[in-house]
Amino acid sequence: MTVTLTDSAPPSTADLLTGVLLGPEFRREHGFWQRLISTEPFRRPAGGTPEERLELAYDRLRILNRSLDSGARLAADLRALAALHAWLGPVDPALTTVAGIHYNLFLGSLLDHDRAGRRDLSDYLSMRRIGTYLCTEVAHGNNAAAMETTATYDGERDGFVLHTPNAGAQKFMPNTGPAGGAKSGLVAARLLADGTDHGVRLFLVRLTDDVRPLPGVRVRQLPARMGSPVDHCLTSFDQLFLARDALLGDGEGAGAQGEFRTGPGDRRRRFLTTIGRVTPGRISMSACAAGSARATLAVAVRYGGHRLVSGSRGTPKVPVNAYRTHHGPLASAMATVFAMSLLHLRAQDRWESCTDESGRTEAGTLVDVAKAWITWRAREVIVQSRERCGAQALLENNGMTELVTGVEGAITAEGDNIALYAKAAADMLFAADPGRESTAVPGPGDLSDPRFLRTLLAAVRDTWFARARARALRVPDADALGRWNAASGPALRGVEAFAYLQAAEAFSDARSALPEGAAKERLGELERLFAVEWVARNSGDLLAAGFLSRDQVESLAETAEELVATVAAHAQELAGSFALPAELLADWPIAGPGYADAYDDPRASWHAGGGEAR
Repeated sequence: MTVTLTDSAPPSTADLLTGVLLGPEFRREHGFWQRLISTEPFRRPAGGTPEERLELAYDRLRILNRSLDSGARLAADLRALAALHAWLGPVDPALTTVAGIHYNLFLGSLLDHDRAGRRDLSDYLSMRRIGTYLCTEVAHGNNAAAMETTATYDGERDGFVLHTPNAGAQKFMPNTGPAGGAKSGLVAARLLADGTDHGVRLFLVRLTDDVRPLPGVRVRQLPARMGSPVDHCLTSFDQLFLARDALLGDGEGAGAQGEFRTGPGDRRRRFLTTIGRVTPGRISMSACAAGSARATLAVAVRYGGHRLVSGSRGTPKVPVNAYRTHHGPLASAMATVFAMSLLHLRAQDRWESCTDESGRTEAGTLVDVAKAWITWRAREVIVQSRERCGAQALLENNGMTELVTGVEGAITAEGDNIALYAKAAADMLFAADPGRESTAVPGPGDLSDPRFLRTLLAAVRDTWFARARARALRVPDADALGRWNAASGPALRGVEAFAYLQAAEAFSDARSALPEGAAKERLGELERLFAVEWVARNSGDLLAAGFLSRDQVESLAETAEELVATVAAHAQELAGSFALPAELLADWPIAGPGYADAYDDPRASWHAGGGEAR
């Protein structure tokens, strides 16, 4: 018997670049979600009131849940959660919000705290009850450790009394409204027993039935917020009794009936465990922002290719993308979108691979900085893409307006960006880590060399942190607030520069992993454009420090222009590497060449042979 061996076709340039953006296992990790959003239940509906769109989001959540082999497996898989956010975000931000809360914050926390089999999760896995998460309070946002909601141990009834002591302790913005049906929540509260404050813990609480809050629970709808409709509410508790097993955590509260003994460990560590699912949430926020930016940029590039405008006098019409004023900002946005996607993967990989406490601390800082930097850059890209599509993109049916406002939520969700930057700045400011310092010395280099560009990015980071340290040291040690206020401005700039350097290093790693060919060339061009534009913004400091010559500073603008032209020439191919399903793009009229058909009037005169419209 003769066997004929045939080599499989090598991956295309688009496939290689998709692997850069989504990871080498993108077909396995992202294929399910690409297929899901291509099916009819997830196609973009026409219009609808906010209430109808919210009900649709919860209907879709149940359809999604039935499509899974296991909701618990999804909750335990960080990459799957991130992929969910990356693909559902551009399609239905409300669905993405409630799905992230149910699977990550609610189910994920239950699985993290209690051993398998301790609780019956069937109500939540089947979605007979939807899960939510109640941590933030009206008066306590980023300082959640100071929350005032209490859960007081009652020895006579061997359980806890959950109570909201004042208006500032109301739980702020959980999705506890009537939409979607019966809900249970994980409530963060300060555990009090025998006159001792045992710190913040999580309690599993039944909040509502299919119609209304349960006794002891008060739910009030918050005013409508910008962005997609979600049933955000104020939620409070009036002496609500909970059984002992409402407290999450194996061994917590162990003891004879009427006796409470807390488990081992310090309060800070317990609190960090309580909010442990915030870090996967930040990784998911980064994925959601990057996915939404990719979608809006792809639409803008496509629209600019088929939107024709008048050329010079006597010449045919040309696509608006032909103009430098149009394709230039999109080329820069393309470099930024690749940087965002690569930084997200870098942070996700670091978090998954850390094996000890110090590694987890460092990886957590990268996750925090990446979440803030990516969501801020996503806002810039989404707004720029919307502007390039003009008035068409202001219409809801073209898919962009919801993402313009939605990214604002990501900037605040799972830790406000400024707070995340401030924490990272404080950690980095006086960190005794020589590896963090740049080993570069001032001197000439080649602006076409990515290694030299990364040296410049490291120098920018170190310059801002050196300024922050110098300012802090001018203030007396006793004035802690004064020291921070003096240092915080340049320190936050240092964190921003740290993010740019991390993204540049992620570019370098991804380019090095590609085979020689067109994909590697395209990625190298994006890498250089990303770095050169950041260097240009900091050229004065680099010139003063001797890292750049005057001639190099003067050449930066020309170098950037050349790179913009190169990237713009491949914009359609690069946007194709985003691997957006055709069904998704078909639901956004301006993404196709027949966008004007969305405004056709079948009863107009042009359909009646020129007669009067009826």
